[in-house]
Amino acid sequence: MNITIITGASSGIGQEFALQLDALFSNMDEIWLIARRKERLENISLALRTKCRIIPMDVTDPVYMNQFSEILRLSKPQIRMLVNCAGFGLMGAVEKLSLEEQTAMIRLNCQALTEMTHRCLPYMRKNSRIIQMASSAAFLPQENFAVYAATKSYVLSFSQALHQELRRRRIYVTSVCPGPVDTEFFMIAEKYGKTLAVKKLTMVTADRVVKKAIRDCYRKKTISVCSLPIQSFWVMCKLLPHALIFRIMRLLG
Repeated sequence: MNITIITGASSGIGQEFALQLDALFSNMDEIWLIARRKERLENISLALRTKCRIIPMDVTDPVYMNQFSEILRLSKPQIRMLVNCAGFGLMGAVEKLSLEEQTAMIRLNCQALTEMTHRCLPYMRKNSRIIQMASSAAFLPQENFAVYAATKSYVLSFSQALHQELRRRRIYVTSVCPGPVDTEFFMIAEKYGKTLAVKKLTMVTADRVVKKAIRDCYRKKTISVCSLPIQSFWVMCKLLPHALIFRIMRLLG
């Protein structure tokens, strides 16, 4: 049984991956949709032609993760694609955000992503793909977005290293690093602070990000960066001293 697994599938980029992968591939037996909101997953499944398996779970909860491992053990699927989209961010100074909120970002964005990847790897075969949602925030430490940016730097580094490790098995890993995307993300992220106006000028749709991510994934690229402004930012972060970029960002803010 060939399957695709998508975490964070109830909204935003995760939902868009479900829609686009369903439209693109006719040889997939099932798409497994994972998120906490069961009703949202059920509604999304109605829009897909591929058979869906709804798995309502919190990927940061060890009990749910052990249950998921048991589902894999019993089903013995061939995972052709794993898309880790579950994640969230909060803007605000480290000293002002609660410790619980900040460690929750680390558990979901880093620990759960790593654990889901590790549990799925034994069921992946030659030419399987892994897509990990990082962010352009991974390119540079972010004032008032410190923990989120650090978690996405982890995702980017982890994904690039994993890509090298898995090349021997012909399994390919792509980290997706968009700038601001027009999703529900900002409803949570701006709970305590606002995004720089210049960042919002670079906002793109989830449809565009996912379309490029799928294309880059099948070209075996290790990183997918959507839109010219964010690609330029990526190059700038490689070429310029970070201290200079910090000064520029403060001037823009």
